[in-house]
Amino acid sequence: MASTNVKEITDANFESEVLKSDLPTLVDFWAVWCGPCKQIAPMVEALADQYAGKLKVGKLDVDHHQIYAQQLRVTSIP
Repeated sequence: MASTNVKEITDANFESEVLKSDLPTLVDFWAVWCGPCKQIAPMVEALADQYAGKLKVGKLDVDHHQIYAQQLRVTSIP
């Protein structure tokens, strides 16, 4: 993640970073092997920079953090 405004979202911090966030939050569900995820990454980072302080942007790697991806029924990425 090149932008410092993009948060790493994990199963451990999902509740505090997303569910209890004071800001609206965009979560990019992604995986290292996902080509389209790599293609949209610069746009996700640009959104994070453009809306810093107004919108929280995070990325959740579905291969390593599956609990919330499953609970939210994320069946495909990006």
